[in-house]
Amino acid sequence: MDFFKGLTTDLASSRCEKLQAPSYLNLTLSILILLGILVSYLPQHYRIIARGTSEGISPYFILLGTTSGTCAFANILVLPASRADVACCKTVSTFECVAGLLGIAQVGVQWFCFSVILLLFLVFFPRGPTLPIDETEQQQYTWKTAVTVAFVCLLHGLAVIITSAALILSRPYQLGTWANILGITATVLAAIQYLPQIWMTWHLGHVGSLSIPMMLIQTPGSFVWSGSLAARLGIEGWSTWGVFLVTGCLQGCLLAMGISFEVRARMAKQSTEGETHARCIVGYMQGENGQAETDDEGGTLVEDGWNERTPLLNGSRKSSQTPTPQR
Repeated sequence: MDFFKGLTTDLASSRCEKLQAPSYLNLTLSILILLGILVSYLPQHYRIIARGTSEGISPYFILLGTTSGTCAFANILVLPASRADVACCKTVSTFECVAGLLGIAQVGVQWFCFSVILLLFLVFFPRGPTLPIDETEQQQYTWKTAVTVAFVCLLHGLAVIITSAALILSRPYQLGTWANILGITATVLAAIQYLPQIWMTWHLGHVGSLSIPMMLIQTPGSFVWSGSLAARLGIEGWSTWGVFLVTGCLQGCLLAMGISFEVRARMAKQSTEGETHARCIVGYMQGENGQAETDDEGGTLVEDGWNERTPLLNGSRKSSQTPTPQR
């Protein structure tokens, strides 16, 4: 299998010259993005494990995200510019080779981290009561749904690998077209990936096991990542960096919704705690109509006829109606 077959001499030489003169600013940014991708998924992995459930995460969000990531990873692998960069590793230094392949590494790490979410989603999927997605239509997610999603993702990955290998062997000059097809598919899947999750989060009224810190990192990171890939691959690599541009926009919408739900939930919790604390004040009594009983002067009445103006130190707290001992 000749992975580099079909590359033009001009393309290979131009890519090699570009690798030999790396931009240290872009290199630093690429390394930070690579680390940021890895770190950004850790809160999501931890949240699912810590809660012991994947409740709140839409199976279709997982399905579309995994298949989109698979297409994006395959896209950058078979893209002529990426294959030329790999071919140049035979002539450039190790440092220049590693610097030139950071774009491929970024997409690969993103695909791997989302695949881990798929695995955790399957392992921690609630096996007890079914998980409703639409109360009006009484549709439900079941364990069978989760298994079906994982199976479809596996079949899709195998189909992409087999198709790419067949083109490399028989029609290497068609790999550019195949890369664009993968890129367009990844963009379309990424464009609709967050719609099921937005719908589910909206109907649940909370984020569930979805991690807000992950989205806080990834939303601005998607735009930076898209710009970095655009600078590395150029306008002809639009099918690669366009995926993350669309993803960043939709993830920002989901993030705004999740934050609003969390703020609302915390305000409601604080309000409830405040009411509970007020009702637990020692000596506070309410009448049958829900209002505090008062004396003739309007002071709040507490036990034994005391009011809010009664001194705390009042002897033995005897009632004024206690008879005076006779001598």
